[in-house]
Amino acid sequence: QAIDDDCNQTGQLLAAMLDWPQGTFASRVQLEAGAVRVEREVDGGLETLRLRLPAVLTADLRLNEPRYATLPNIMVSERGP
Repeated sequence: QAIDDDCNQTGQLLAAMLDWPQGTFASRVQLEAGAVRVEREVDGGLETLRLRLPAVLTADLRLNEPRYATLPNIMVSERGP
């Protein structure tokens, strides 16, 4: 979660200060030789950007797939090793 009240300013300001390319709201990231391919959701569908490295990326909620704890694993963690 951004410290800028979720206004998407921090990544863009940092990219401007460093004069680096930026990819905002990344929902998929693939590294390539000297570059990164960023897929992001826009109003018309999906947009794919190829940015040279170094670059500043900001993440969308879909970038990470959460792992949910199962009851047996919770019970094991409470017992300890």
